[in-house]
Amino acid sequence: MPPPEVLRTVHELRSAAERVRARGGSLGLVPTMGALHEGHSALMREARKRTTTTAVTIFVNPTQFGPKEDLARYPRDLAGDIDKCAAEGVSIVFSPDVAEMYPPGEHTRVRVSGLTDYLCGASRPGHFEGVATVVTKLFAAAGPSVAVFGRKDYQQLQVIRRMTRDLLLPVDIVGFPTVRESDGLALSSRNAFLSAEDRARALGIPLSLSRALERFRTGERRVRDLREPVRAALEEAGLRIDYVTIADADELTPFDETATVENRALLAVAAFAGNTRLIDNVVFGEDAPPLSPQ
Repeated sequence: MPPPEVLRTVHELRSAAERVRARGGSLGLVPTMGALHEGHSALMREARKRTTTTAVTIFVNPTQFGPKEDLARYPRDLAGDIDKCAAEGVSIVFSPDVAEMYPPGEHTRVRVSGLTDYLCGASRPGHFEGVATVVTKLFAAAGPSVAVFGRKDYQQLQVIRRMTRDLLLPVDIVGFPTVRESDGLALSSRNAFLSAEDRARALGIPLSLSRALERFRTGERRVRDLREPVRAALEEAGLRIDYVTIADADELTPFDETATVENRALLAVAAFAGNTRLIDNVVFGEDAPPLSPQ
């Protein structure tokens, strides 16, 4: 397939998107921070199915990283990313520099309250403000489009859905199921940081989620009895837990330990394998187990 057109400025992206729509086409948008993997490729394929032209954005967004987080060492491989985009038939790659997305003197941020109070929002103050801001900018540049995001970043997906609705942005949001390795580990650009030992430990995450889904399938509905075995399995695997939370699948409000869940609820996990923070989730009543329970 021909290589995608690589654009560097907002003006170039906006002009390219307008040309697509002027000829009767539709634009699919896949926002990423690069270091692309098969999970991103699946999002590209979904965008291609839904639209006539696919654009992938590659931008490591500084405003969503905290002062002690891994911005400097976040993996970057633009040439390899462009090759992956070409293999999936992507037409446009938008790869701006920081000054293009955050002009000198800028002070504006987009904040979505409520949905960001818990889970990663509590662990990473300011993270979702950075996410919401940069995605709003990308949507403003691309215009009417269909944007595809992975459900592995479930809270991010819900935040973007709410932001898009509240700000009346002309973008349809599509959530795509988590893409996993054959052993159940959710694909993530941060997996590149894992040593062999830490990767083996990380398999405790999909195993714990699968066991919780099995308990739910067999009739368990008590929050404490769904949650505590997950914590135990993560600790047994040698992982350092950030959070294990069962929450409302739409509002992301955690359930009280003494509550019971009905037919649908989010189980979200964040844990460290060595120094690498990994996240994963399943929705009771919707998702299949990441792997067969043991």
